[in-house]
Amino acid sequence: MNLNEFEQALKKRNILLTDKQLQQFDQYAKYLKEYNEKINLTAIDEYEEVLEKHFYDCLLLIDRKLEGTLVDVGSGAGFPGVVLKIALPELNVLLLEPIKKRCVFLSSLIEKLGLNKIEVVNDRAEDYSLNNREKYDYVTARAVSNLNGLIEVSGAMVKKNGYFIALRGKDGLEELKEATKAISTMGFEIEKTNNEQLFDGSKRIISYLKKVHNTPTKYPRKYSIIKQHTL
Repeated sequence: MNLNEFEQALKKRNILLTDKQLQQFDQYAKYLKEYNEKINLTAIDEYEEVLEKHFYDCLLLIDRKLEGTLVDVGSGAGFPGVVLKIALPELNVLLLEPIKKRCVFLSSLIEKLGLNKIEVVNDRAEDYSLNNREKYDYVTARAVSNLNGLIEVSGAMVKKNGYFIALRGKDGLEELKEATKAISTMGFEIEKTNNEQLFDGSKRIISYLKKVHNTPTKYPRKYSIIKQHTL
């Protein structure tokens, strides 16, 4: 997928990019390749693959207007947080990443792309959640951890009537069934699940979990407990 094909594919999904946004995606892909030679950020760093398997992939979650505040848990190389920020400039984005060297990359990327209303926080989701409960409109994560544990460590951050958006691979529906108890315990219900596909045939399952009740104050538990006894 080249940059023009990327633009046209997004147009079919009613995601229209300006020349500036396309330039930012171009810069992002090239900088990722360059920086990936210093530290391992992603196994996929070839330009055309990055456009499809990282950028287009992340933007599949936009099937509604996202407004307000969003936390990207375990942001890594900025997927989907930075990608969403480029496509939706008015969105306030927080990139939550526990590994310091990745935070350094994210901060340098933000500066390089000239992005604002976006910040990087070096912390673990279960720790950050304790002091930021019911605060954000959206929390999302792309293929981070198992879904049960992910919902527990991240779900408390979502406001009532906000959303946790899970981006999973081909086994996403099975993972969703296994996370039924975690979803209800943390105050969510499944509003919608989309089956998507990349151009190489890879399947993506994107689930929109709406918070209908406040998360009980005893969650999230300590991570050592979560690992041993998932909800």
